[in-house]
Formats: sequence, structure tokens, C-alpha cells
Amino acid sequence: MPDNSKLDTIRHSASHVMAEAVKALYPDVKLAIGPSIESGFYYDFDMPHVLTVDELPKIEAKMAEIIKKNEKFERSEVEKRDAETRLQEQHEQYKLEMLREIPDNKVTFYKNGSFSDLCRGPHVASTGEIKAFKLLSIAGAYWRGSEKNKMLQRIYGTAFETQADLDAHLKMLEEAEKRDHRKLGPKLDLFDVFQEEAGAGFVYYFPKGAVLRGIIETFLKEEHLKRGYESVIIPHIAKSELWQTSGHWDYYRENMYTMKIDEKDYVIKPMNCPGHILIFKRKPRSYRDLPIKYFELGTVYRYEKSGVLHGLLRVRGFTQDDAHIFCRHDQLQEEITKVLDFVFDMMKIFGFGYEINLSTRPEKFVGTKDNWEHATDALVASLKAKNEKYVIDEGAGVFYGPKIDIKLRDAIGRLWQGPTIQVDFQLPERFDLKYKGEDGKEHRPAMIHRVVLGSVERFIGVLTEHYAGAFPLWLAPVQVQILPIADRHFDYAKTVKDELINSGIRAEIDDRREKIGAKIRDAEMMKSPYMLVMGDKDIEAKTVSVRARGKGDLGAKNLAEFIVSLKEEIASRK
Repeated sequence: MPDNSKLDTIRHSASHVMAEAVKALYPDVKLAIGPSIESGFYYDFDMPHVLTVDELPKIEAKMAEIIKKNEKFERSEVEKRDAETRLQEQHEQYKLEMLREIPDNKVTFYKNGSFSDLCRGPHVASTGEIKAFKLLSIAGAYWRGSEKNKMLQRIYGTAFETQADLDAHLKMLEEAEKRDHRKLGPKLDLFDVFQEEAGAGFVYYFPKGAVLRGIIETFLKEEHLKRGYESVIIPHIAKSELWQTSGHWDYYRENMYTMKIDEKDYVIKPMNCPGHILIFKRKPRSYRDLPIKYFELGTVYRYEKSGVLHGLLRVRGFTQDDAHIFCRHDQLQEEITKVLDFVFDMMKIFGFGYEINLSTRPEKFVGTKDNWEHATDALVASLKAKNEKYVIDEGAGVFYGPKIDIKLRDAIGRLWQGPTIQVDFQLPERFDLKYKGEDGKEHRPAMIHRVVLGSVERFIGVLTEHYAGAFPLWLAPVQVQILPIADRHFDYAKTVKDELINSGIRAEIDDRREKIGAKIRDAEMMKSPYMLVMGDKDIEAKTVSVRARGKGDLGAKNLAEFIVSLKEEIASRK
């Protein structure tokens, strides 16, 4: 495994080399920020002209020159007032803005060759240590991520310790491009985001996409019922007082959509938990009632900045497979463990690997540190009971409690945000939730927030990329494409379709007056699991000629036997 800290240092150093190259090629450029990121690095520039991807090879060539010179990275510590004078002379207004927010009296600069940058570091010893790099793309980025600020130009790149590692990464990116759900969704007639016509961040499912989503949602509902959950449904809006009680009004208001109704403030729900709490609180509860598990495929709306919206993966309106578990404190670990079992079962069925993070108390939080420790201990104990490895993500918990974040690993090794399990002692306190204990006294329940897939939209986007649009039979919106060779075969094709539909198989007929080769090619492009070619011999023998995705011609089959084999494959969820 690569040393991530070393790789981060290489990438951050590469961002400086890129900035030096851009500054040399375009002297009027103003520098903003250039960090390393999980997949590489970027640098934001304020430039007098709009960069195009055709200019990236020129910047790469300049970077190669700098690397060949093996320039040393030299660190210097400077009094803040001297740094301000230097940056003013260089007219680097973005660096000046960052400098003024640094509380220390001294700051550091890193110099390589003639280039110097305000930076904490660290860097490699010299530019020659950057062995393998590639510039990837250009994008717009608002300064400080605010739409009120100027749009800058961001150049993305990546760097690795070896050329072999870089080549493998570029191959993965090439494969990822083919799997991009933003292209596959419209191409496979599944979904799209009509940004220009209807606004950014909202998903439209076409009939086939609605079938796919319906399959997943039906499966989820069945699995929840099997595991002791009860379904609930709550409204999409509620009075602002509800969100003031929950604390979201203070901690999350900038992400909430609000409206006036009868001169009162209402909120379009950004999460489902306060509504589920009201349902729990509607009548007295006993210790014998607990745990109570409420489940809802609840649609929520959150304001996300336009710069971070991304197909189905980051949207403003989405549906969560959301559940809230109200339990006694002595039941907490057992219930978390059951949720983990549920999550791992889902990962296996959909074919994902996973990695686990434990997100701890952030700087802004509600409740006591003792409660936070109790909640964190319950999460840790559950992970240890399952012998699961995890990484601690310091300060990444939500304001009301710590959480387990499970990232999905897809078919080409990428990680995606997925299931979360959050322990919460704060909302039961804020809403004054109670149950009568075995001792006859009132007690406060614990609360678990959890999703096993996460956002349905994000999951479908990830699933589309995971399978490259070639969904397994049980998920495929159209399981069988029927391809009559000529008009005289249409009646038999209709009879076959009716038998398939009556047997619960999703089937369509391609009744276009096209050559059979074109029909087969189009069915393959639509990634249909099975194709049935209908000709004279099939009508005479009362058979179907089967083609399977990725396997080609399987020959003539008895229709009844073919249906049995389809049902077995669907039931196996392979």
C-alpha cells in the first residue's frame, strides 16, 4: 500500500510546480489556493483569459522543465507584516486575504526556483522527486466556494510515486469515463437532470429509471419489514419551530429551504428525524415497547451550492432509506450491531466492497462530552463485536452525535459515500422523549439515525457506474428484449411477450422495421440481459432463440424452460 502522507506531500509539491509553470506562461495570473486532494491536486487561478484543455500540454511541458531542473523547496519563516508587504507588492490579493485570517505572528513561504508561495507545507526536498504526474481537467470554482465571489479557473492534476501507479490510475479514469452515470442515464433512457429547463439538482426518472428505482425501493421495504421496522410517512413541510427545537435551525439553516404560510415560517424538510420523533411521542411508551423502529423512504430537500452539484451523486432533492430506532441504553450496542448486519447484507447483494470510518465529535456540537463518549463507545463496541476494521475520522460527526460512515467500493475500486449509523442522545433530550422503565420511573431513550443505502439518488448513480449500466437480471428495467426478424413474426413475438409478462418477467418487443442485425446491436447498446430472436424456425418449433449479454447466441430454447431459468436467476440476485 502507498504511503498516503508521502503521496499527499508529492501532490502538494506538484501543485506548486504547476503554479510556477502557469505563472511563467501567464505572468498576469493571480494565485489562489492549491491543495492536495484524495485523487491528486488542484490550483485555483484568476486569469485574464479562459483556459482550455488544449493548453494543458503546454503547462505540463513547462512543469517537466521545472522538475528536470530539480529545484529545491526552501522553507522560510516571515513576520506577518513583512509577508503582507511582499504580497501587496506582488498584487496577490487572494493570498493577502488568506494571510489576514492567519492568527500567528509569523507565516511560512516555500520557494522553488524563482517561484515563492505562502504555504504551511510540507513539500518534498526538490522538484525532481515528482516522478509521475498528469494534468487532467479545467473547471470553474468560486473563490472560497461562495457564489458571491469571483469565478476562478481550477486546474486539476494527479501525481504518483511511480509511472506504473500513474498509468494504473489513468486507466481507471478512462474506465470511469465510460461508466459516468451522467452519460449512461440518458443513453439508457433511465434518468436525467433538466438543469436548464427545471433547475439544477433535481432528478427526473424516465419510465425505465422509475422501474429500476421501484425494484430497489420494493426490495428495501420488504427487507425492513423482515427486520422488525414499521413504515411511517411524514409531510414534506413543517413549522420552523419544529426545527428550532431539533437544533437544525441554528446549525443547518443555510442549507434549508423556507417559506411563509399564514404569515408563519415553514421549512421544507431537510431530514426526516423530527417527524419520526413526533410519531414516537404521540403516546406513552413502556420499556416493553422498545426498541421501536420507524422506516420511511423519505424525500428531503437541502440547498447545495451549484458548484458541488454532480448528476445523481450530489443533488438538492433526494430520497433516503431513512430509519430511526428508539431504544433503551442497554439495547444500544445490540441495535447498532443489527444495523451493521443489515448494511453488510445489502453490500453483498449489490456486489460492493466497503471501508468504514468512525466520525467523532466536531467543534460545534450539542450535548455533553459524557454523552458523546457514551455514544462513541457504543459504536466502537459494535464494530469490535463484528471484528470490523475502521479508521477514525476526527471531528467529522454531525452536531448531535458521532457516526459510523460506510463507504462503498465499486467494481473499479472507487469509494462512494453510503450507509451511516448515528447515535443521538440530544434529540430525545430536546424533544423530551420518555418511556416508563421496569422500575416504574421515567427514562430517556437513546436514538439511532441510520440509512443502509443512503440517498436513493446517489445509490442509483453509483450502482449505474458500478455495473457500467449492465444491471444484473433482477435489477434490469427490461429483462428480455424480443426481436422479431420480420413483420410476419410479430404475432408470435406478442404471444411470447404475454407469457413472459404473465410470468413476472419485464419484456419489450422491438417492432421497428429494421434489419435484425441492427436490432441486436441496439439491444446490446441498451445492455439488455437477454434477447429473443424470432424467426420462421422458432414459430414452427415453438421455441425462442436466446442471446445473452456478454455470451452471445445460446441457441433455441423451450420458452417454459427459459422462463424457469430466468426466475431462478432473478431469485438468486446474482
